[in-house]
Amino acid sequence: MKHVANWTLNAAASQGATYADVRVIAQRSRALSTKNGKVGSASDSESVGMNVRVIVDGAWGFAASAELGRGAVEATAARAVEIAKASARVKKENVRLAPEKPAIAEWSTPYTIDPFTISVEQNIELLLRIDAELRSVAGITLAETNLNFSREEQWFASSEGADIHQTKLSTGAGYAAYAFAGSEIQKRSYPNSFGGQWQNKGYELIEELKLVENARRIAEEAVALHKADQCPEGKFDIILDSSQLGLQIHESVGHPIELDRVLGMEANFAGTSFLTLDKLRTLRYGSDLVNVVADARQEHGPGLGTFGFDDEGVAAQCTPIITNGLFTGYLSSRETAHTIGETRSGGTMRAEGWNRLPMIRMTNISLLPGERPLSLEQLIAATDHGILMHTNRSWSIDDKRYNFQFGCEIGWEIKNGKRVRMVKNPSYSGITTEFWNSLDVICSRDDWTLWGTPNCGKGQPQQVMGTGHGAAPARFRGIKVGSAFKGN
Repeated sequence: MKHVANWTLNAAASQGATYADVRVIAQRSRALSTKNGKVGSASDSESVGMNVRVIVDGAWGFAASAELGRGAVEATAARAVEIAKASARVKKENVRLAPEKPAIAEWSTPYTIDPFTISVEQNIELLLRIDAELRSVAGITLAETNLNFSREEQWFASSEGADIHQTKLSTGAGYAAYAFAGSEIQKRSYPNSFGGQWQNKGYELIEELKLVENARRIAEEAVALHKADQCPEGKFDIILDSSQLGLQIHESVGHPIELDRVLGMEANFAGTSFLTLDKLRTLRYGSDLVNVVADARQEHGPGLGTFGFDDEGVAAQCTPIITNGLFTGYLSSRETAHTIGETRSGGTMRAEGWNRLPMIRMTNISLLPGERPLSLEQLIAATDHGILMHTNRSWSIDDKRYNFQFGCEIGWEIKNGKRVRMVKNPSYSGITTEFWNSLDVICSRDDWTLWGTPNCGKGQPQQVMGTGHGAAPARFRGIKVGSAFKGN
């Protein structure tokens, strides 16, 4: 692929580009699903293409091509230059790139079992076994399962001298059991809702999740919810399991720290942000226990936001976002770093594929675990009266990421340190900073999980990317609890 990069960079430079980078990407994905004992969908697809970004007269130009022949590549570079020249006529200011030492590197996702060595027939057999377990429970009216694998190989080169080759592999799986009775539908998902658990791993993740072993329990809970009491309403202490807390982080921390939203450069799908620049290092985002990082490094874990280098060739980093409750950092790029007084990008630029422009995306936005040993059961035992909520069912948050409401699939009322009853349709609402300031206990590393969110949408045309969110169960004091699904 180096000849493609050389053709692109030479063509861009010869036509006046002061900066250029090229990405050549080969992608493969497999997506399988079942529904009530039958195959729902099955696809195994591949895609190859390239794109080029250029700066001409202080403005960006971008173009992409599925053809990798010399003529097509040089024409693509010329088109990017033409677009940059047109953009320069309406620019407000010149693009300023934070300096970055050009890297020459190889990087790949560590894995034990290549998921593409497992046959589609074996994949379907596993999903149908899970499906059968779910539907063996009386009262289950719909069972859905899914299995997903992807591999992305990318070659990145820049006019500054960067030459990076990296391969990213990801695996995801999950299922849901639905029970319809009367006028109400109850749902339980495993290991998480909206696609399950996804990580940058091989097929070994499927074995770790114990999908078949948990299916009957999940189905039984879905049926039992119909007989459960409605979640009480009022102000309660609540305990969120790690998966629900991961989505809370995604929506009320991850999106508002995207610097392009803050600067008004992007508003699609998630609005802008309440975190204006004056709040950096001044806003009390949460209690002293709240420590959130944006960490793309491999040592943080196999999250969907883990990589060696971002799509600008910037090495993976750990950026402190909230430090002992104080707001301390944004997700930035080479172009936006100077707006927050930084001399280097935070390394968060990523694109969905070869035909999309890189943009600021979440990496692994994680709440660090508590320092003292504490399990979920110990946290429950230390709670006088509260609601434990598990697995997201719905969410709603305003376009500044400030006012929110979340609903969960299942809850348990806690009294005197014990779960006293299952409750259905639990929900809670609040204001972002008030909510995070009410956190008073976080479980320890043993209960911490790095969850994958594979379906984060941003941009127009839309780009769907994977992000990671590490969390351990945590308790929040005096939260407004309601029943978002009351009457359904």
